[in-house]
This record gives sequence, C-alpha cells and structure tokens, in this order.
Amino acid sequence: MGHGHEEDTSGTEVPPLSLAEVQAAGRAIVRNVEKVLDGKHVAVFTALTVLLAEGHLLIEDVPGVGKTMLAKALARSVDCSVSRIQFTPDLLPSDVTGVAVYNQADRRFEFKPGPVFANIVIGDEINRASPKTQSALLECMEERQVTVDGTTYQLALPFTVMATQNPIEMEGTYALPEAQRDRFMARISMGYPDTESELAMLDSRDTESPLALIDAVVSGEELNRMMWAARGVFASAVVKEYAVTIVRATREDRDLRLGASPRATLQLIRAAKAQAALFGREYVLPDDIDSLAVAVLGHRLVPTSRALGHHHQDSGPLIEEVIRRILATTAVPGARASLGTPEPA
Repeated sequence: MGHGHEEDTSGTEVPPLSLAEVQAAGRAIVRNVEKVLDGKHVAVFTALTVLLAEGHLLIEDVPGVGKTMLAKALARSVDCSVSRIQFTPDLLPSDVTGVAVYNQADRRFEFKPGPVFANIVIGDEINRASPKTQSALLECMEERQVTVDGTTYQLALPFTVMATQNPIEMEGTYALPEAQRDRFMARISMGYPDTESELAMLDSRDTESPLALIDAVVSGEELNRMMWAARGVFASAVVKEYAVTIVRATREDRDLRLGASPRATLQLIRAAKAQAALFGREYVLPDDIDSLAVAVLGHRLVPTSRALGHHHQDSGPLIEEVIRRILATTAVPGARASLGTPEPA
C-alpha cells in the first residue's frame, strides 16, 4: 500500500513517467511474461496492476498450473531485487525476516537480513507454513518494515509480496486468517490452460527452462516512476462513491457473514488507478472498479453457512456470484461528464 512516496530507494526525487510511457512499458512487461504463460492474459494483467498499485498479490490454484511461473516471470521482467521463500511447516519467523547474530570479534549482535529484504518477494505455498510464520509477514506487508529484537528496519521500495497457495482443503495446509488475507490487494486464480496452450507448452518446455527466455524490460527506477504516475491518476468523487457503495453492499448482503473492510475500498481505488494508467488513461472509470471487484474483494468475503449449503460447500463460485449480483444491482455513475474529468486529447 503506497503512502505517497515520491522518491526512489536512493532518496532522490524521480519524475513520473507519462501515461503513454506507462502504457508502453506495461505492454512490454505483459508481452514478456506471456512468452512463458500462454492464454493467461487476464491473470498477467491483474498481477501487473497490483504491482503498479504497490499492493500484494495472492495467487491461489491447484498445483502445476503456473502460479510460481507467473510470479517469477513478472519479477524477472523488472530489474530489481527478487527473493523467493518456500514456505514449509518448519519454517520459522526469523527465516523470513532475518536474525540477530552475535559477532565474536566485535562482541556485538549483527542483523542478518532475511529474504523479505527485496523489492519483490515470492512466497511459495504460503498456507503450508505455521500461523506464527505467516504472521511474520504481516508487519512487512502492512508497515513496509521489520522489527527484530526491538530494532526496526525499513524495507526497500518498491516492496511487493507475491504469494501462492494451494486450495485450502488440501492436506497439510493452514488457512490464512482473515486479517492476513485482507493485506493482499488482490487474489487471482490461474485456471487450467486451454488445449492449444497446453500443446504449445509440451513443445516449448522440452528443451529449456522457459524462464531462460525472460530478461528485464523495465528498470527498477522506471518501475518507481510508473508507480508514481499511477498514483497521480484522477479518481472523481462520483467514482469513489461508487466504490464505497459496492463495498458497503458486501457488508449487508444476506449471503455473506463477513463483508469487505475499509482497507478493501482503499485498495480497490488504488488498483483502479493503476489499471487506468496501464490503459494510458488519466482518470478512473466505473468500468475499472467493475473489472477489478472480484479480484480485490473476493478473498476478503466469508459466506454464511446457509449460503454455502446451497452451493455444496464451495465458496469460490458463490462469492463471485454475490459480487457480480452486487455490481449488477448498483447504479453505475452517469456519463463521463459527471466523473468530473476532461476528455483525453
């Protein structure tokens, strides 16, 4: 969650890219990632939107559909520091954040930073780790800092966690608590590839690792400037009111036991600004809110047991159905003139 930082990690001001440059850079990143992920355009574009909005991404699906491949390919497309944490039941919080080690020569403790000290942190199978280790990520994700032995260390900017998890019902997993899920800006699913994509994969993966095809197409500084440009996108009072109306409707829906939090509203607007920037637009439209609502709100909502009973205990389709019903019954703000934005040149 960005807090209006208008500096890069070195502390010097960087001018934002123009929206045309953001759009061109975004297309280059998407093309790059799609070299290794066929037929997953929506998932790739949403992942890039979350990165640009300075949020964190949860990729949830069954094993073997390319969750880690998406996270790695996106990370390799940007020239910044990347680390990967394989979550396991015996992983300790200090394995994530780092640890203070006693230096015999200097007779003092030195901090050895953990893998969370990177611009993009890939957390593989996050729901295999114990709740204690999962919660070690909470402060990192929300506050962009780590506290070890009473000392606080700031994390580098930009900072994004891309976590993958297998469906909750799988053996040996710990469901992420609501507070942890709420810190992810969006959740996406990969889904199985179509026949053509799966056949193409059989040919292309025979000879080499597909990630060998991926080189950085955007520098770390350019990513910072893209983020700054996205923050500057205009969201009118009408669009903000529309987002609030949708989020509030989730709190009052008969099929939901837990609705979306105020943090969800904030992140929905941030994601919409980033998406508008990737389309080269200087203002947010209601369409941006609509297209991101399922990804940004879905993982925060908890259905009632009565509603689940009607859907044979599978919450995913039910929650998507509820969000689409809310979107369909919420009045969309009027013509573009009412959005308070100038027509683009």
